[in-house]
Amino acid sequence: MPGGRLTHEDRRRIAAWLAEGLGYAEIGRRLGRSTSTISREVARNSAPGDYVADHAQRVSGDRARRRKPARPAEPTADERPADVVRGFVEQFATLLAATGLPRMTSRVFVCLLTADADGLTAADLVRRLQVSPASVSNSIGYLEAMELVARHPNPGGRRERYVIDDDTWLRAWQADTGAHSKIATAARRGIEIFGADTTAGTRLGAMGQFFAWLSEQMSGSALTESAVYDALTVLAALVHAGRPLTLGTLATALGWPEGRATAALDAIRRQPAIADPLALRTVGPRTYTLITRPDRLSPAQCKALHQ
Repeated sequence: MPGGRLTHEDRRRIAAWLAEGLGYAEIGRRLGRSTSTISREVARNSAPGDYVADHAQRVSGDRARRRKPARPAEPTADERPADVVRGFVEQFATLLAATGLPRMTSRVFVCLLTADADGLTAADLVRRLQVSPASVSNSIGYLEAMELVARHPNPGGRRERYVIDDDTWLRAWQADTGAHSKIATAARRGIEIFGADTTAGTRLGAMGQFFAWLSEQMSGSALTESAVYDALTVLAALVHAGRPLTLGTLATALGWPEGRATAALDAIRRQPAIADPLALRTVGPRTYTLITRPDRLSPAQCKALHQ
């Protein structure tokens, strides 16, 4: 579990959560601390009858002063006081933790985010955050799975350095886009299993439609303006023809080489939002037509229109 001293804000949260009736284990989970840490904190720093955050902070400060004399904050490499940097890391980590990222992982991520270009070793992270090596290792594994952190060799040393690269955000964006697409596909599979006219099918349909839209919007920047223009021209041709067209017929009618028509069709497949509310369908060897997007109308709407 994470180490380091509890802050005044941590103690205020403990007091508030105790007042709400939360147990030590739940409070520890929310703060990223062990249950024993919370129980010792409450037992050691309770005022008569109750745990009071200000009293606990004062008692803790008195103990720290008795243990060793206070030292001025050491400046970092860029002359920023260490306590200011630590304060920023903790504040930013709290914001990230509110989005669902584990508290310890958030602290490691912000520490790397504010590090020099060479990054930090695991030992550096342990020293800066005052936590155990296991906590750092678990957090690095979590961040690597999300493709937010990269390992770089350490020149002149055996330990690897952990770095947030310039393309980190692009990798994370692409990972999210792929995940959204997979969720949309799974939702459509669920509709086939449960039936489009069931409650589950309706819910899955709404979910699939949302994540398909999200994936399409996030992946849209990959196409150039000319590719989008050609894709729209192909769509207009298929609508105007009102019937399936072969690739050869389509290319001849537009006065294009077949390669250009093929690229336009591929662009529509990669970014279906271009054709919304229609969808491209292959009906034969190199033969294409347009249909209504299956997730644009609900089963009830389709039934009403047929009637």
